[in-house]
Amino acid sequence: MTMKKTLTLAGSDSSGGAGIQADLKTFQEHDVYGMTALTSIVTMDPNGWSHNVSPIDVSIVEKQLDTILSVGVDAMKTGMLGSVDIIQLGAKKIADYDIPNYVLDPVMVCKGDDEVLQPENTDAMRECLLPHAIITTPNLFEAGQLAQTGTIKTLNDMKEAAVKIHELGAKNVVIKGGKAFYHEKAIDLFYDGHEFTVLEEDKINTSYNHGAGCTFATAITANLAHGRTVKDAVKGAKDFVTAAIKHGWKLNEYVGPVRHGAYNKFTR
Repeated sequence: MTMKKTLTLAGSDSSGGAGIQADLKTFQEHDVYGMTALTSIVTMDPNGWSHNVSPIDVSIVEKQLDTILSVGVDAMKTGMLGSVDIIQLGAKKIADYDIPNYVLDPVMVCKGDDEVLQPENTDAMRECLLPHAIITTPNLFEAGQLAQTGTIKTLNDMKEAAVKIHELGAKNVVIKGGKAFYHEKAIDLFYDGHEFTVLEEDKINTSYNHGAGCTFATAITANLAHGRTVKDAVKGAKDFVTAAIKHGWKLNEYVGPVRHGAYNKFTR
């Protein structure tokens, strides 16, 4: 028996809801073999839950990647990368190992923050990683930064940003609108370079959504590893993360993660 092999190059969330912890839980739920290369360790202040990001030396990141890529992978995603050096390293390894099905989750901030952690990283993602991506999965803020269109407020703004991001090299783009718009549905927009597909779900009235973005991108990665088309991989991931958000739960007074096993437990 063999399993499809997947790689996540991302940060570690010590609270367990996002980052590589979310990625591994999502990979497991999709029956793929998940491997991890850590770029940073994110810890939280118990008094107020502010984030602290501790980078991992780029030489150690490279050793992790070479360990994993020596056995080969069927799909790969990147999340929090932390520095231009690591972004450039990731791009080099994707090219050197001819990695198929690369998913770029362009993490720019920790949830709860509203400023880019390091603006130079956005430039490096735009230049180095987008051209390799079979799909990228920005939220509204990240899409505006990648496309350099500024704040996205409407569906037409989403379409404009998606086109610009596609022109930068990503083969497909899905922009996560979620429940941000004043609209009766939670809206995401998929663009394959030819046509737009609006993905809608009923809004879920919850603040327990920690890790939703990581989970969505990772579910796409796992679906691609299984050979699904990009559009079908996105639709499947949308169903998976919707169930995870619907069954999110309170971890402490500051945060509530999504429930990664909800789709398989409650909808199958």
